[in-house]
Amino acid sequence: MKKFLISSAILGYCLATYPNGGNNQIISINELFELAETNSKALKLSGLVSQEKKEEINVAKNALLPTLDISLSAGYLSDIRISDRNFGNGFTVQMKNFGDYANFTNKFVAEASQIIYAGGAIKSSIKNAELNYQASQFEKEQTRQNIRFMLLSYYLELYRLSNQELVYLHNIEQTHKLVADIRNKHNEGIALKNDITRHELQLQSLLLKLTLTRNCKSVTNNKLCTLLNLDKSTTIEIDKNILNDLPVYAEEETWQAAALDSSPKIKTFETYTQQALNAEKIVNAERLPKIFIFASDVFEGPFTIDMDVKDNNMNIWTVGIGLKYNLASLYTTNKSVRQSKIAYQAAVEAENMIKDDIQTEINSAFVMLNEAFTILKTRETSLELATQNYEVINNRYLNDLALITDMLDASNSKLESELQMADAKINILFSFFNLKRCSGQL
Repeated sequence: MKKFLISSAILGYCLATYPNGGNNQIISINELFELAETNSKALKLSGLVSQEKKEEINVAKNALLPTLDISLSAGYLSDIRISDRNFGNGFTVQMKNFGDYANFTNKFVAEASQIIYAGGAIKSSIKNAELNYQASQFEKEQTRQNIRFMLLSYYLELYRLSNQELVYLHNIEQTHKLVADIRNKHNEGIALKNDITRHELQLQSLLLKLTLTRNCKSVTNNKLCTLLNLDKSTTIEIDKNILNDLPVYAEEETWQAAALDSSPKIKTFETYTQQALNAEKIVNAERLPKIFIFASDVFEGPFTIDMDVKDNNMNIWTVGIGLKYNLASLYTTNKSVRQSKIAYQAAVEAENMIKDDIQTEINSAFVMLNEAFTILKTRETSLELATQNYEVINNRYLNDLALITDMLDASNSKLESELQMADAKINILFSFFNLKRCSGQL
């Protein structure tokens, strides 16, 4: 009797203590993605990186603008000391002899210049900044795809664990009833003590499995809350309707073609290739001269260019066109050109390699999806057979032609088949979303 009470207490604890209240939140897959878009720290970081790259475009465009320098100075001009070449016969000429303000100097200089030709280096630099921004956008999309798939993995795992928990709870309840029935039969002298012990051990094993399942469920829930930046007290509930609409079959060629159009990985490496080609143009521009126009204005005083110092202000302006050529580029640029050509070849190879990798990933994911559909058909047959067996055993049990153990075995087999059926559907969803991730359409 004591063991019976202990078992009852344990069962009551399992059924009652698992948190069903609190901050429970039913989340669909679309809501999962929306929460990730709003709360994901990784996506926020990718967004900031993308904004930074966008500002780099504006910074690069500054090279198209004219430069303008202004300087203003004022100071004290000392008296003039004059001597022979051997420093003899020295005498001082006071600046005030040339005017009341000859000791004070002022100077204002304004200079402006505009590059009108740089061999395409400026346009190529702007293009490089634009390509950097495009690459950051594709990398952000890849981050989004990875986060969504990670969330879906945890979400579907949470669904699988929830189903498993229900099966264990049902089995525990049924085993508890069986132990009570066997205990009554033992009291009547038609069952052995060993039968009670065997089923109590089975009950303890089920209780342990239930605890482990709930621990895994709690860990998975915590991972989801962390990724979604939700309060850790939130208990995420699965939208059970996700199994109602399984994906429609499509040929592998359709997925392969979609990847070439949509995969952010492929687009990122295509952008890297364009950057490498653009880098060649920047290097080649070093061999070409730079042409610029300039203008300047100088306003200063006193006038000290001549020995006859004049206590006056002088203003002079200049405007013209200039040419600058780096002669060292004739013997230094060749090395940079060779380096840029090799970098371009490496970028092309990397692009081809990533396309091959994605093609392989899609093929593997497509095979897994087909396999998941095959498993589903097998599970459907198993469930049909288990249901038929349950109906036969149940009918015999009601007519006292079968033992309760036979009834429980049939019930457990049916529940196990239902669980495997749900797992098979979950596996199809997982394989389908994995295929969408590989093709860049998640």
